[in-house]
Amino acid sequence: MLSKNQASHIRSLKIKKFREEHGQFVAEGGRLVTDLLNSSFTVLSIYADEDWLAGNRSLLEKRNVPCIPVTAGEMERITALATPGPALAVVGIPATPQPGELSTLGGNGRLFLALDDIRDPGNLGTILRVADWFGIDAVLCSAATVDLYNPKVVQATMGSIARVKVFDGDLPGMIATLSEAGHHDRSHPPRQGPRTLTVYGSFLDGESLYSQDLHRGGVIVIGNESRGVSPDLLPLISHRLLVPSFGESGRPRAESLNASVATALICAEFRRQQSNKSMQ
Repeated sequence: MLSKNQASHIRSLKIKKFREEHGQFVAEGGRLVTDLLNSSFTVLSIYADEDWLAGNRSLLEKRNVPCIPVTAGEMERITALATPGPALAVVGIPATPQPGELSTLGGNGRLFLALDDIRDPGNLGTILRVADWFGIDAVLCSAATVDLYNPKVVQATMGSIARVKVFDGDLPGMIATLSEAGHHDRSHPPRQGPRTLTVYGSFLDGESLYSQDLHRGGVIVIGNESRGVSPDLLPLISHRLLVPSFGESGRPRAESLNASVATALICAEFRRQQSNKSMQ
């Protein structure tokens, strides 16, 4: 049975201040909770209906997670969703990866996303799902990017939050660290010389994504939904990429793409070229 204190605590975690104070966040949905149980995240407690608990008994016993059966009415008291799912988990926020770890990740052929003040929770969550799908090595978030553990972000990741490595903080500094790590990459024959990770940016006045040689990977900067890429990042970007429109010339069309849609298209082209190169 759900207690008043439990319900109050879960509802408080919708607010960033309390997530930071308790070091916890909420994840909702049967599949999302299962993904977190199968990850390195520490699941502290689960609130779920009897059917979900019965169907996941062996996994729950393996993880030894406290489980509280709840009714549909009780789930409605604690959910942040318009339609409550069968399970809700309270999860510990893991230690933030340190920027120094980036120095071990750089290298030719690797691919990273740098998110410059992405503010919409749905965009951030979907971008993490895109990163998971395309095997992005890490996602770098500026300090002003929406909180990773915002309930809407967590929900939009559809479980990818459990599989994608995310760094946050000084975005220019993190990009510089990656670029330097790429410069000292020794995974290729010395005759090729050291390679520096190329920094790309998504712009409306860039060159067509499909006319660029992208197979070596690099860092892809995705700017804020309304303002684009910040001025302090512009000196770091050597290639301005445009996802071209194929609408009929002279007819009205969308001014721009949603940030997460643009990210997916750019990542797809990078991976397509890398795949084609590997088969040559």
